Amino acid sequence: MQDVLRVDYHGEGLSEAEVCPTPWQQAQRWVGDATTRAQARPDVPEPLALSVATVDGAGRPNVRTVLMRFFDQHGPGFVTNTDSAKGRELAANAAVAAGLTWPAMFRAIRFRGVAQELSRAEVAEYFGGRPWASRVSAWASHQSQPVGSREDLETAFERCAARWPDHGRTDDVPVPDFWGGYRIECDEVEFWGGRLNRLHDRLVFTRVGEGTLDDADAWRLHRRQP
Repeated sequence: MQDVLRVDYHGEGLSEAEVCPTPWQQAQRWVGDATTRAQARPDVPEPLALSVATVDGAGRPNVRTVLMRFFDQHGPGFVTNTDSAKGRELAANAAVAAGLTWPAMFRAIRFRGVAQELSRAEVAEYFGGRPWASRVSAWASHQSQPVGSREDLETAFERCAARWPDHGRTDDVPVPDFWGGYRIECDEVEFWGGRLNRLHDRLVFTRVGEGTLDDADAWRLHRRQP
């Protein structure tokens, strides 16, 4: 067995006195901190990298990393091919969990809830703002499906690029019918702060009523043991 790499966590943690009154405010603060650090230092290369876990028809979990493309008081959101594994799984079972992790900052946020499909208007607005090549690749890739080779994938991209050439307009490439996105309607948001001696801070907002992530009356705060 290889030697285990052991690292003690010298994070600032998070106390009840410091935490914001709502999960939205606290998450917004930490996402902002991570984004700011990413601009100044190389140790947070993708501050919006979101691990998303779903469940397949046999009850087995499935996890992958996407980019958090939406984040407001209604929850974090991401875009995808809705015919992908995650899209098919969410169509059958909307239960979802997701996490933002910043190891260099000894911080993480966990979201649990159900996935709600984004409206076509939200999807179209976001799709039009993507780089041209990213819009083309949405058509070229049958996400999660087998492909014979890298060359096959690149050939499909070239074929789609020729069909929808880049004229510098947001409508150069139409939005595929199979392309969409989801927002996580949360019932639990956990803030993890790494501390010395593995005595990490875990402050959890649990839903107790109706409201957004920024409605204080909708949430109860408690601490979990690490």
